[in-house]
Amino acid sequence: MSHLTPHQLSGLRENLLQQQKDIHHRLQNNGHYGLQDAMRDTTGELSQIDNHPGDAATELYSRSIDISLLERDEHELDEIEAALSAMEEGTYGICAVCGQAISVERLSAVPATRFCKEHNPRQSSPFTRPAEEEFLSPPFGRTSLDERGEQNRFDGEDAWQIVESWGSSNSPAMAEGNDISSYNDMEIEADETEGFVEPWENFIATDIAGNHMMVIKGSSYRHYMDSEEGSYLLDPLSKKERE
Repeated sequence: MSHLTPHQLSGLRENLLQQQKDIHHRLQNNGHYGLQDAMRDTTGELSQIDNHPGDAATELYSRSIDISLLERDEHELDEIEAALSAMEEGTYGICAVCGQAISVERLSAVPATRFCKEHNPRQSSPFTRPAEEEFLSPPFGRTSLDERGEQNRFDGEDAWQIVESWGSSNSPAMAEGNDISSYNDMEIEADETEGFVEPWENFIATDIAGNHMMVIKGSSYRHYMDSEEGSYLLDPLSKKERE
């Protein structure tokens, strides 16, 4: 036996039918949020295949919003139809989880609900993340080999470092480290050794025959000296230059 009186059921049915009518009217008047027409027709473009995807970014963003709004209305229509069917079957107002009666106050606020307040599936925010993020953890996703001890090959991070070394839209303030002051040191792990182990191996050089050892005063040399691993006093050329 329903806990709702005939008068209450009649009022709730009228509310559901009015909501259903309003949604149908809204969909018909706006052409299902403009989705009845192809995106090419709404933008006036001959083709949506542009030289750069950013050329159609605004239209694509608006289109995605329209799709979300349409899906929301369709979901509400399904809920309303399910509630009307439950009225015909005599099961309206009963929680689908616990089987207890749903309060009249809740039904008045949300006539199409099938759950009581305690078992409403939307009462807590979801903690799930988009499936696409599985490809971003660890950083660079499946292309990263840094976490595999047996791997030392060229990977996705190395590919990005090469591209990023030519510049990006970031500023030193957005760099990975907190002591970056130059755009030349912006790339990820910019101080990573490449082709050598010890810093001095990067600035000590010889001729093709292995003779005439020389010092190349590049960034590795300056870092080696500034970190006090070496001494400018022991470098005759540096001493002469400073004199």
